[in-house]
Amino acid sequence: MKSGNPLAAAIVIALSTALVVFYAFLRPEQTVAIIIIYLATIIALSFIVYFISKMYGKLKTSIDAEDFAEITESLNTEIIVWCDDFSFVAMNTRIRDLLGITGSKYDEKEMLKKAFELPDLTDESFKKITETGSHEAHFLTNEDKLITIAWSTSVIKKRKKNCVYLSTGFNLTEIKNMQVNLDNANDFFNTAMDLAEIGVIMSTDRKKFIVSSIAMEALGLTTSSIDIGTLRTQIHPNDRIQFDRAVKSGDSYSSEVQNVELRIKSLNGSAYRWYSFRYKSIESTGNTLVLFGGALLDITQEHEKDILIERLAYIDEVTEIANRNKLMDIGQKTYECSQLLNYSYWIIVLDIDRFHIINDTCGYSNGNYILKNFAHILYKFVTPGGLAARISGDNFALVLRDYGDDELPIRTAKTIQDEFAKLAVDDFAAISLSCSAGFSKLPDDGNSFLDVMEHAEFALKSGDANNSSIYGYEPSMHDSIIGNTELEKALALAIEHNELQLYYQPKIDLKTGKIIGVEALIRWIKPDGTVIKPDSFVPIAESSHLIGKISEFVLNEGCRQNKLWQKMGYPNIVMSINFTSTDFYQNDLKDKVLDALAMSGLDPQWLEVELTETLALSDIDFAVAQMNKLRDLGVKLAMDDFGTGYSSLSYLQILPITLLKLDRSFITDIQHDNIAYEIVSAVIRIAKSKRIETIAEGIENTGQEDILRQAGCDYGQGYLYGKPMPASKLEEFFEKNAEVHY
Repeated sequence: MKSGNPLAAAIVIALSTALVVFYAFLRPEQTVAIIIIYLATIIALSFIVYFISKMYGKLKTSIDAEDFAEITESLNTEIIVWCDDFSFVAMNTRIRDLLGITGSKYDEKEMLKKAFELPDLTDESFKKITETGSHEAHFLTNEDKLITIAWSTSVIKKRKKNCVYLSTGFNLTEIKNMQVNLDNANDFFNTAMDLAEIGVIMSTDRKKFIVSSIAMEALGLTTSSIDIGTLRTQIHPNDRIQFDRAVKSGDSYSSEVQNVELRIKSLNGSAYRWYSFRYKSIESTGNTLVLFGGALLDITQEHEKDILIERLAYIDEVTEIANRNKLMDIGQKTYECSQLLNYSYWIIVLDIDRFHIINDTCGYSNGNYILKNFAHILYKFVTPGGLAARISGDNFALVLRDYGDDELPIRTAKTIQDEFAKLAVDDFAAISLSCSAGFSKLPDDGNSFLDVMEHAEFALKSGDANNSSIYGYEPSMHDSIIGNTELEKALALAIEHNELQLYYQPKIDLKTGKIIGVEALIRWIKPDGTVIKPDSFVPIAESSHLIGKISEFVLNEGCRQNKLWQKMGYPNIVMSINFTSTDFYQNDLKDKVLDALAMSGLDPQWLEVELTETLALSDIDFAVAQMNKLRDLGVKLAMDDFGTGYSSLSYLQILPITLLKLDRSFITDIQHDNIAYEIVSAVIRIAKSKRIETIAEGIENTGQEDILRQAGCDYGQGYLYGKPMPASKLEEFFEKNAEVHY
């Protein structure tokens, strides 16, 4: 049971213990059976409270019937969740059936009084339930059958106006009525385990397990017992030592339920399945035998989900090597070990030169082919203790152990360049494939792994990215990178002369085919008509004061254009804009957004801010506060490029986003890569459970569109619908899209 729910656990154990003592006192001749039933029941109730506590930890501040049904309807016990002011009373199917409730509407107070066997819901009545925590009730069903329920009640949420209580019932009816005259101990065991209705295995001699019917089915048994040695042979070799420890631990009696996860193969099957074995021991007394055993719960599906999530979190889907998240985790540990053991490492950061040209001229599929092969080249150089990782789009990193060879990073980078150039054949024969590199030394060149890696990136940026440059880090590089380059001066003039323009890429509802929004993308249009994409000038702007001016233009122009389209009678759509980290972490961001909305007259619901997950998670506390300020305005929030950075699904519970963008790297191979499909489907399901909409970017064909629509994805974006286009072209798109019928 989770440590975060000690009160609930204590109440369950206290109630069960009290019941055992009470009935043992009344019927001493049934002591053995009662103790056996107690053991099975405490394990079952532990599971119930565990899952109820876990699920209610995720509830919102309000409670509704849908939430209650989702949590409790599958539980095999009587459950009531209620508020002490009776603003909310909900009962699961088990108790409703006993009370004779057939419809969806019923007198909740009357049914609550009947369930708890109370003449009236008074303060004194409450004390029996809320203060003592335990209460036994008797009532008649519609068929005049007397039902006996032992209720265990605990507080699950305290609020200003009321308290929310969880009442868990243990049906004593069968125990009250059954005649304890079983012939031998095996009958006692089987009856107790059948009552639990979960997979249970128990032993009195540490030689043989008595097995419940559900456990029999799981293990492929034809009898209700199995030798412990035989069961051990069905356990995965890597897990047997844990099983042996569990059996041996039965020698020391503890009130705590222990847990171990095991892979067990059925006697009539060939595949291992994962089980959670929750067990404990009860010491023998003068009238009882030693009891050791517990519950088997099949957790195979949970493990499979964990594998998918692990892959999503630490493996780059396109290249199948480590992603930035894995690099940062392993890198910091390497940094700490290098200081402790006096080792050193080289960090080489590589960038594929002019990669955007490959994507634009050859398509994203060919672009991914280049990325995969580049990753394979890097992987050849990984030595023990080293790592190859994809940091972002066309950025990679290589960590190499230093053995005193100062020429190693340069020699390695040149070899990578030579091998990469050999890929320029067939479809890529007309393209010059090259890469640039920057390197630094760990731990000499920084106070953390992140410092050292950023310094390698400084070295990379200091060179000519179009000329296969290789540079090592020098402290003086900061000034040269941040200084006024010729491109920076030209960009400043471009801003002054209004050469910046927004292009818009449509977003489509996959169910209706209608346009629901656009993403605003900045372009630099030179006087001669040359279009410069943001990859070429945004990094320069970010290293200077110019990025603020560019972002201000994007925000104001996006709001103005969207309001203009509304006045022209076009459908109301959401305008999505992107913020850099420089803009997002400004304290006056909310004021700037509010000013832009006020000047344009655009309603906040038609503006969406897109943030990359790396940006949002670099300072999680500040990011959440900043995002909440924007949400308070009514502005929508989207997480862009999901899956390329930290990719932690747990952050979906923290970040107040309204839309999740699935990175194009997952979409490219979704037709042929089952793992990519499973990951996308899993993320969509999780997002829906959090009431977050999803959009897939990079859709290039109807096959991808059909798969995403069937998987439950809400929206799509990509070349299938349209490339980024100026406002005039998008107005033509509006006209054509109005005729779309799905």
